[in-house]
Amino acid sequence: MIKHTLKKYLKYYKVRNQLSERETRAQKELIASYQASQSNGNSVELKTTGRRVFSQFEEDGKLLYLFSLLRMSCPTFIEFGADDGINSNSANLFYHHNFNGLFLDENSKAIERGRYFFKRHPNGKREQPTFIRDMITAENINSLLTEGGMKGEIGLLSIDIDGNDYWVWKAIHVVSPQVVIIETHNEFGLNDIIAPYDPEYMYPGKHPTYHGASPVAMTKLAKHKGYRLVGSNDLGFNFIFLRDDLLTDLVPEVSVESLLQHPSNVQAQQRFEAVKDWEYVTESF
Repeated sequence: MIKHTLKKYLKYYKVRNQLSERETRAQKELIASYQASQSNGNSVELKTTGRRVFSQFEEDGKLLYLFSLLRMSCPTFIEFGADDGINSNSANLFYHHNFNGLFLDENSKAIERGRYFFKRHPNGKREQPTFIRDMITAENINSLLTEGGMKGEIGLLSIDIDGNDYWVWKAIHVVSPQVVIIETHNEFGLNDIIAPYDPEYMYPGKHPTYHGASPVAMTKLAKHKGYRLVGSNDLGFNFIFLRDDLLTDLVPEVSVESLLQHPSNVQAQQRFEAVKDWEYVTESF
């Protein structure tokens, strides 16, 4: 309870610089430079655009680059597994680029903190994001999105629930995101495997390495749903997918292998040894 209270009332002082008008101006300048390069036919490599503002790693910058090229044409987001939504992949888009949307999480205290923070520190140009507390499953995800007012085309879908990420994304059909960022389980290396679906799964489950889907399996699912792999965070586990009908001449597809080059991946894949003989699923589309 003490930790929850401190987070609720003191988090602002940790992130107040990220909320500043100065930060907004700096990002507007980045957008202008990206769009000028786009107009001049000059490409910028997505992997060079990383920048951390609210995100866990440098995802904010890479998402900003993609949405700059998309001209912020659909400023909506859905994010689940982001705790209170403050240190998320969507907060930067909300505060500096007038996106709005939906946060989902099963932690009631996190939802309370999120509602408090975004109400206390609003974006005057947008309404407060919607927060819904629930256990997210493949069976209920579409009804939760509908309850949150989400349907049709959206800008960003961000998934990080440490478990059934693959199965939940596979089940989603009520929205069509332009960009999807989703955690893959790089411990599985280049194996084409997924931990079996368990609607009651709670991390760490039977073993902290036994959950999720490999980068290869997640990319297969993305292709099945009409998306191409365009990048990841530098550590190579938060994969970024772009819908196939968008920016085809500007943002090329990249290989799974090219994103698993960080030295931490070697250490991660060593953890797979403990569960390599357990049950896995491989899907064909």
